[in-house]
Amino acid sequence: MDLLYGSLLSIFVIFVSLALHFLFYKKKPTGVQPPGGRGWPFMGETLEFLSTGWNGHPEKFIFDRMAKYSSNIFMTSLLGYKTAVFCSPAGNKFLFSNEYKLVRMWVPEYVNKLFPSKSSASDEALKMRKAFPYFLKPEALQRYISVMDDITGKHFSSEWENHEIVAVYPLIKKFAFVIASQLFISVENPEHIAKFSAPFEDLVSGIFSIPIDFPGTQFNKAVKGAAHIRKELIDIITQRKIDLEEGKASPKQDVLSHMLVTNGNDEDAMTDTDIANKLIALLLGGHDTIASTCTSIVRYLAELPHIYDGVYKEQMEIAKSKGPDELLNWDDIHRMKYSWSVASEVLRLSPPFQGTFREVLTDFTFNGFFIPKGWKIYWSTNGVHRNPEYFPDPLKFDPSRYEGAGPAPYTYVPFGGGARMCPGKEFARLEILVFMHHIVKRFRWEKTILDEKIIVDPMPVPAKGLPVRLYPHKT
Repeated sequence: MDLLYGSLLSIFVIFVSLALHFLFYKKKPTGVQPPGGRGWPFMGETLEFLSTGWNGHPEKFIFDRMAKYSSNIFMTSLLGYKTAVFCSPAGNKFLFSNEYKLVRMWVPEYVNKLFPSKSSASDEALKMRKAFPYFLKPEALQRYISVMDDITGKHFSSEWENHEIVAVYPLIKKFAFVIASQLFISVENPEHIAKFSAPFEDLVSGIFSIPIDFPGTQFNKAVKGAAHIRKELIDIITQRKIDLEEGKASPKQDVLSHMLVTNGNDEDAMTDTDIANKLIALLLGGHDTIASTCTSIVRYLAELPHIYDGVYKEQMEIAKSKGPDELLNWDDIHRMKYSWSVASEVLRLSPPFQGTFREVLTDFTFNGFFIPKGWKIYWSTNGVHRNPEYFPDPLKFDPSRYEGAGPAPYTYVPFGGGARMCPGKEFARLEILVFMHHIVKRFRWEKTILDEKIIVDPMPVPAKGLPVRLYPHKT
């Protein structure tokens, strides 16, 4: 009887324990995940995401789903991963404030084929920021203005003047790459620059392409392009090491020298391949985004004569204040307030990047929705830039939006924000304004293809290169 009683008592205790467990135990909350759909198996909604850009309207993917789900955050599947899309100022503030805490920069695994590295993309980005802050200080930026002015003047004299019609985008890409090559790696010889400039277009298109590595595919061209560029840069790195040892190069002459002289000898030291990969990223950011933006500026100024007139008036006042061979300086740049408002409106309507990805480091809840660890986040510039809630009449080109206090915080984000704010923002501003100064003081122009398609892949690019007819100003 004692044995039977003990068994029954044990069963009773277990039963009560289980009952109490299920009654009082609180399971780790997961909450409601954002509304949305997953699309096709494996591919998710990647094709639609990319195709809206190829058709010139990348914002359509975002706004269609915002309307469908009545939310500034929705779920999808991109590049093979569950993804939460953030498209509101509150979402931008949350992400920018929690960089390296709840989220960190993320790129797809296949990008490692383009930029092989033993570190994560996030770690590489941190190293990159530490590698060249010296070259983005105000005193360094001031020195760049005269170099940019000189290169830009020579570019227009040789490539634009005495031409009736020019294709704008290829010329601006060439110009921007020359500036990046000279200031970042001190390469000035046109033939030398041409050796590694041509493959960059394939590389950019392949970064966010479908990662099928077969001959002829966009991604395969990107892999080959990256390898070619890397080889050329490693040759430059090898020679620079020799020049530094022999005193033929200065430790502070450019980003490359700085990276070499500050590179340690421990296990974390960068290899030549690591340095080449960082230079590729720097050259990409230093010329491709500039080329896209300046091309968009030329397009908008052709379409909006009254905006052109405002820029022309401002720039000619500056030009008339200069001596015959006097180069632009820091004070001149600060006088280009209207021109920068125009460029800012171009960056709102045609941002070089439509958004970027983050990886979720730990579970969190935002706006009532649960986002699990391991998910990816895509934050969208167009979700705020083209939203009438933040920019009334959002498709209207209106430089006055940037007067006074300007747009509300976290609504205008062409350069990102927070810890991931683009470190080259001021560098880009200088180059864009120097370009605007030179083009408007020399020409008026008109588009020869009125309805030319703009392809976003991943940056806005005119399908035919934006051919324009030039009308030189009479002197």
